[in-house]
Amino acid sequence: MIQSSSSVPDVLVIGAGIVGAACARACVEEGMSVAIVDAAAPGGGVTAAGMGHLVALDESAAELDLCLLSLRLWDAFLDEHPAVGEPHRCGTLWVAEDEHQLEGAEARARRLNGRGWRADLVSGDALPGVEPALRRGLAGAVRVAGDSVVYPPAVAAALVKQACARGAVARFGQRVVALGADHVVLADGTCVSAGRIVVAAGVQVAQLLPEVPVFARKGHLAITDRYPGTLRHQVVSMGYGQPEGGAGALAVAANVQPRATGQWLVGSCRQDGQVSTEPDPAVTAAVLRSAMALLPPLATMRIIRTWAGMRPASPDGLPIIGRHPTRGQVWLAAGHEGLGVTTAFGTAHLLADLMLGRPAAIDPGPYLPGRLLPTGAPAAGGHTRGIA
Repeated sequence: MIQSSSSVPDVLVIGAGIVGAACARACVEEGMSVAIVDAAAPGGGVTAAGMGHLVALDESAAELDLCLLSLRLWDAFLDEHPAVGEPHRCGTLWVAEDEHQLEGAEARARRLNGRGWRADLVSGDALPGVEPALRRGLAGAVRVAGDSVVYPPAVAAALVKQACARGAVARFGQRVVALGADHVVLADGTCVSAGRIVVAAGVQVAQLLPEVPVFARKGHLAITDRYPGTLRHQVVSMGYGQPEGGAGALAVAANVQPRATGQWLVGSCRQDGQVSTEPDPAVTAAVLRSAMALLPPLATMRIIRTWAGMRPASPDGLPIIGRHPTRGQVWLAAGHEGLGVTTAFGTAHLLADLMLGRPAAIDPGPYLPGRLLPTGAPAAGGHTRGIA
């Protein structure tokens, strides 16, 4: 239990999803005293609803910087904890359906290889031998061998457990209802002070900090029964990650993961302007059709569950990491959208660098909160109410 005030932690982390849990553990490893608060159990919320890909995305140089920093930290973690989160180092096949997409795949391979993250071109003729489940007639693919798949809720729970084993204290099932510059108020009225407050509350960040432009982007997923050995790689369309056509527009691009259980986890889509997390059968059908267009065996498989969730997105597509410019010692680790799992460790590392005032592992500029916050943001010492 977090105690109300005789002992003030150096850092209080709001949110124990994959990002918040990684931040808590990183701060503990840096010698800081840490408290963690979450309304649910570790790994709930956004983390429980999403896919668990560890993938190098390169839609901007900054995005690739954070991905590669994080993926190398993930590699070290998985080497040290091979049983945590059902890791599957299956690699990713970025599949090109036509010559235009193949040109994009070739450019991606050049960028990744140029940064030391191996990416091999696979011709259309060679694809059936690399991934037999793919349909014939595809233009080709890029195989990124270093990418992996994990089960994120289990990793988040393990990170919290590791942080607590090193002295962190945690309180779950208690919401944060108000946030000040150096304290939070919990739903039971407890006031918890801290030297720094890290807000890593997923899609609920904007409820605690209304000026922070994190918004919900809905996605739909489906998972099959067990079909061991039928899919070798994570298979992703080269159309994945492209910008939507506008508010409320639906963007669908296949992303299918082989799980350690033998199941196929099928996504993905993006849709703005949604408020319900209830799955829409028409959207789920569109996601499945997109996946079946690349992987015909899926059409004969039994789907055992479908669900939807909200990703915490930012206006420019990059996470918001660093100190809030006007709220005292409030720090942000937010807006990761579909890359929260991939970039969790890199986010935590960058946040610790910034907190300790040491040279950062990557350029923090593209991620700092000041790039998005309005000039009229509440002043330090302001008090806001919300739910996290």
